[in-house]
Amino acid sequence: QTRVYGRDRVRFMESLVVGDIGELKPGQGTLTLATNERGGIVDDLIVTNASEDHLYVVSNAGCAEKDLAVMRDRAAELRAAGSDVRLEVSDNALLALQGPSMARVLQAGLSDDLSKLFFMNSITATVFGVPGCRVMRCGYTGEDGVEISVPTGRAVELAERLLGVPEVWPAGLAARDSLRLEAGLCLYGNDIDETTTPAEAGLLWTLGKRRRAAMDFPGAAVIMAQVKEKPKRRRVGLTSVGPPIRPHTAILGPEGTSVGKWGQQGPELRPWVLGLPALAHLPAHLMAPGMVTSGCPSPSLGKNIAMGYVEAAHSRAGTALAVEVRKKQHPAVITKMPFVPTQYYMPK
Repeated sequence: QTRVYGRDRVRFMESLVVGDIGELKPGQGTLTLATNERGGIVDDLIVTNASEDHLYVVSNAGCAEKDLAVMRDRAAELRAAGSDVRLEVSDNALLALQGPSMARVLQAGLSDDLSKLFFMNSITATVFGVPGCRVMRCGYTGEDGVEISVPTGRAVELAERLLGVPEVWPAGLAARDSLRLEAGLCLYGNDIDETTTPAEAGLLWTLGKRRRAAMDFPGAAVIMAQVKEKPKRRRVGLTSVGPPIRPHTAILGPEGTSVGKWGQQGPELRPWVLGLPALAHLPAHLMAPGMVTSGCPSPSLGKNIAMGYVEAAHSRAGTALAVEVRKKQHPAVITKMPFVPTQYYMPK
C-alpha cells in the first residue's frame, strides 16, 4: 500500500498506468494496469483518489519490490524536472471480508452507512472500535465485499473481532483462487505478466478513453496497434468434463491433435492454438502453444473451469477443443467469463 502526494500526483500515476486517474472522484478507485514500453503488464493495481489529498495505491504483494522501484525511479525523474510528487509506503495490514453476509456483519461495527458505499469506492472509518481504517468496497472474489486497510498494531484485534461473528470464517488462498477464477479474474504471474498485453489478456476495458486518444502511457503504440489490428492470441475461459484442469495443462485442437513438445512449430505438430514462437526468454506457461494458465474444479458449478491463451481465430465462445490431463484427452469448450455471475454492489 502506497500513498502518492503532491500536486503532480495524477500526472505521475498516469505516466505508469493505462487508466484515467484524473477522472476519479474523491473516494473512487479503479483497477488499472502498469505497463512497460513493450506493452506488457508490470502489475495490476487499484488506484484510489483518496479524499485526503493523495492517491492510495494497492499493488500485489508479490510485485511490491518491483512496483516500488519503478514508482521511486519515476518520481525521482519527475522531481528532477520540477514536478511535485512524493511517495509514502504504508505499513498497514490489509484484511478482506467477502461474501453475501459481509454488509450485515460489517455494518454492526462500522461508524458509517455501508449502504451508501458502492463498488470501487472507499471511506475512512472506525471499524469495530479501530479508528483510521480505509474501507474499500472491492475484493478479488467476485462477491460483494470490502478490503480494510488497518493500522498494523491493531490488525490482529480487528481480525479476531470479525472472526468472533459465527458466520465469518478464515479463508486461505485456495478459496480465494477458486472464487477469483469463477469470477474470471486474472492472477498476476499466472494469467498476466510482462509478456502479455492488455489486448491479449482481454483487459482493454482498463484503458481510459482519454488515455487511448492521448497514447501517453507506457507501451501505448504496441497496445493501440493491437486494438486496431486485433491481437493474435487471447485469454479465454474453458470448461471441461473429466479430471480437473490445472495450470500448464495442454490445450489441444478440436480433433485432439497433439502439439508435441512445447514451443515446436513444425507443421506436422499443428500448434495452432496459441501460435506463439518458441522464445527462450519467455516463461514456460506462455512459451507453450495452447497452455492453461489457471484451472480448478469450480465449487459453485460442480465442473472444471480454467483460463488459457488460444489463437484469436479459435477464441469464440462455444468452440470445441480438448485438454490433455495425465496423457489422456478430454473434451473442453471455450466459455464466456465470468463463469459465475458477480455480485458487486452497484448503484441501482
